[in-house]
Amino acid sequence: MKKSTFIISKMDCPSEEQMIRMKLETYTQVKYLDFDIPNRKLEVYHLEAIEEIRSSIAELKFNETLQGTEEAEPPVMEDQSKQKKILWWVLGINFGFFVIEMTTGWISSSMGLIADSLDMLADSIVYALSLFAVGGAIARKKKVAKFSGYFQMALATLGFMEVLRRFFTESETPLFQWMIIVSIFALLGNLISLWLINKAKSKEAHMQASAIFTSNDIIVNGGVILAGTLVYFLDSKWPDLVIGAIVFTFVMQGAIKILKLSK
Repeated sequence: MKKSTFIISKMDCPSEEQMIRMKLETYTQVKYLDFDIPNRKLEVYHLEAIEEIRSSIAELKFNETLQGTEEAEPPVMEDQSKQKKILWWVLGINFGFFVIEMTTGWISSSMGLIADSLDMLADSIVYALSLFAVGGAIARKKKVAKFSGYFQMALATLGFMEVLRRFFTESETPLFQWMIIVSIFALLGNLISLWLINKAKSKEAHMQASAIFTSNDIIVNGGVILAGTLVYFLDSKWPDLVIGAIVFTFVMQGAIKILKLSK
């Protein structure tokens, strides 16, 4: 058994991890992939030569560098059932708040809540891909990624159009009470998700990546709460439109990354 270490500078979230996993899934000589997303590092445990594996990773254009290859034994696998149970809870929380924030966002005329709901949906898609698409189900994973990416991109585009419409026309000021209260509950949901992930004390990449994703969501929740507070004090729709546009940008970037999984 050999271990080849790569530094991949453009691998900074679960989407890139999934793309690499899908790229290498068909190689029988690859026995284990150990991702370290915060440090942009990937360790590939494999048989035979590394050239074919390296060429496949290079096709993704993530700016990879092979640090070296050495003899090694694969690490001991962690309890996958425990991890899956936690990811199911995190998926449920994210998708639940997608529905809640999307509904209350339209009722309260808040683009910030609607954008945050799509951010929750983006996380749900990544977690679902990790849970549902396993083993040799490459074709199924690509189909799910393609549909999810286009769906998310369409929603983000409609969101941008609605932000522009409200920017250039007279529109009602969003209900700041809904923005603040719902975002506080979403923040609590993400804090629970982060607690569950950290409780697992897992060193595996997809769990660490989930923690990073959830931490980013907490920042977004705080942004919507701040926007709601500014709407109250300024009696203006502008803070809501600004935070909505910013979050829609993140959602669009996530959709593009998910679409790359289907190629």
